[in-house]
Amino acid sequence: MLYSRCVILAAALALVAAVLHATWNIVVKQTGDRFLALWAQFVFAGSFALIALLGWTAIDGRPNIAWWWSIFSGCGHLPYVMLLAKAYDKNDFSLTYPIARGAGALSAAILGLIFLGDDLSALSMAGIAIVIFGLWVLVSGQPINSIFPALGVAATIGVYSVVDAYGARNSDAVAFALSVFVSGATTISIWALLTRAKDLRKFLAAEWKPAAFGGTMSIVGYSMIVYAFTLAPVGYVATMRESSVVIAALAGWKYLKEDDHKRRLTSASVVVLGLIVLVAGR
Repeated sequence: MLYSRCVILAAALALVAAVLHATWNIVVKQTGDRFLALWAQFVFAGSFALIALLGWTAIDGRPNIAWWWSIFSGCGHLPYVMLLAKAYDKNDFSLTYPIARGAGALSAAILGLIFLGDDLSALSMAGIAIVIFGLWVLVSGQPINSIFPALGVAATIGVYSVVDAYGARNSDAVAFALSVFVSGATTISIWALLTRAKDLRKFLAAEWKPAAFGGTMSIVGYSMIVYAFTLAPVGYVATMRESSVVIAALAGWKYLKEDDHKRRLTSASVVVLGLIVLVAGR
């Protein structure tokens, strides 16, 4: 009974995080310079996280954080940001987002099985297979070179999801999630200073409001996901989070006025079916 409640709570957290995640990605897609938009969001999220950790330390003592794993995750977020910005430059939101997130859930599930000893039932594995089929419907007919950046994003998602899961399970989950934003903001800011220093202040002055909005949604949503990792297998949580692909398909069609909405909505529907099977398998 307790395990079932933990899994239900993990699912609820992942679904709310999915809405927040899709929303801040839409904000990034609509920004002219996507790398700087992602950098600015991480700056705000990392700043909020640092303030929270300092307040936590002052009130209740230094929280237990697996800092080496946090730093490793922060380094992994740099290629994630670079590839995601490139992917949004090359393709529609309703194409890039489902590829990156759906394939990311698959890679997280596989790496979780290999490195963390996660246990997924045969029915749950069937659900993941249905999700994969839904993604195949989406990408069929697309030039392979145009979706490489999105696939690269998926690979980084798989790696840092497993790193975050291990770190969260070996420290305070919420504190670890906050530390990941500090590490990620530091790593990405170092790269931004090395490559785009002259653009940073001007961009932040012009775009600080959407950056702060996106950063807040990002930190709240990801904290939910990292905590959910402590309640259920990585593949389960990561795949539940990818219900955000439905939001992406609808937003691409209705809000961003992107083409090919029938195939993209069909793909999203298949992905939802896969998620239902995944949950039933638990």
